[in-house]
Amino acid sequence: MTEPVRPTISIALCTYNGETYLPTQWQSLLDQQQYPDEVVICDDRSTDKTVALLRQLAAEAPFPVRILENPTQLGYNKNFERALSECTGELIFICDQDDYWFPEKISTMTTYMVERPNLQLAFCDAWVTDDDLKGRQIRFWECVNFDAGVRQRWNDGETMEVMLDGNRVMGCASVLRRSFLQTVLPIPEAIPGYIYDGWLALVGATNNTIAFVDSPLQLYRTHIQQQVGVREQPPQVRVRVRDRFVRDRTKKLAPLQNKKEQLDTIYQLLSTRVTRNAPGLLQLRRRLEHFTMRSCLPENRFARVAPILTGLSHGNYKRYAEAAANWYAPYLAAFGDLFE
Repeated sequence: MTEPVRPTISIALCTYNGETYLPTQWQSLLDQQQYPDEVVICDDRSTDKTVALLRQLAAEAPFPVRILENPTQLGYNKNFERALSECTGELIFICDQDDYWFPEKISTMTTYMVERPNLQLAFCDAWVTDDDLKGRQIRFWECVNFDAGVRQRWNDGETMEVMLDGNRVMGCASVLRRSFLQTVLPIPEAIPGYIYDGWLALVGATNNTIAFVDSPLQLYRTHIQQQVGVREQPPQVRVRVRDRFVRDRTKKLAPLQNKKEQLDTIYQLLSTRVTRNAPGLLQLRRRLEHFTMRSCLPENRFARVAPILTGLSHGNYKRYAEAAANWYAPYLAAFGDLFE
């Protein structure tokens, strides 16, 4: 039996004032069981000694390294876009400057992609750790509510539904095919609720060409200087039942209208990249229709009955409830839609 041809591998590394953490991440690249064919680095106008350090590291690397210095600061979305577009490998690993890859990461994820030629994108889990990479506090997927039940929904074809509940994908834990770039680039200037990695995942979700490697293959460092990362979300203001009948109706509709506008924007962005009958787009359109209905309910309560009962009978109130909601939350939402 003929062994599959090993794909060429690029690493897209973006840097910005990373001299403190970069040596540790770089050492983890040197310790990989399988080396990349190139490392492409885009520095976004660092003001510390990052670029000088990169030149020193590149001179001693056992693989080709290209260092690109942005003439103007791009920000992380467009910096990653440039790094990805400059890569020549068939598989591209996205790399942050401040994490740490386990030695088996490249080899494990490369094998995963080779064995699944229909995939465009895959991502792994990570251990969340502290500034000094001490201790393994929690799995990253726990932080973003990507538990076993949600992963099962993903595998059952509800990839887009899961992604629209919130991004589960870290760019720095991802590998993608270079052929995928013709669909995902350029990265839109604004993707409401998401950044570049969420955009890659949303596009992959449209045709279920994204999958996960169920293993933590790196350490995810948390520190005060990181531009994006895991942040503790402030608690949401709870609305008491009695307040539902006295508050201004515009306050009740505002979050629903915001959700509808977010989904509509994402739908329009994705529609320019994939066919409109893509299964993920159909899931997105169904969700958009639900929140459009809820955000446009008439003042007349009797006129609300039919669309609300239809939403309940189709299971949409339950389907689009918050992940951590109680069993009765969908019915409470419908109750509020009817009487507020």
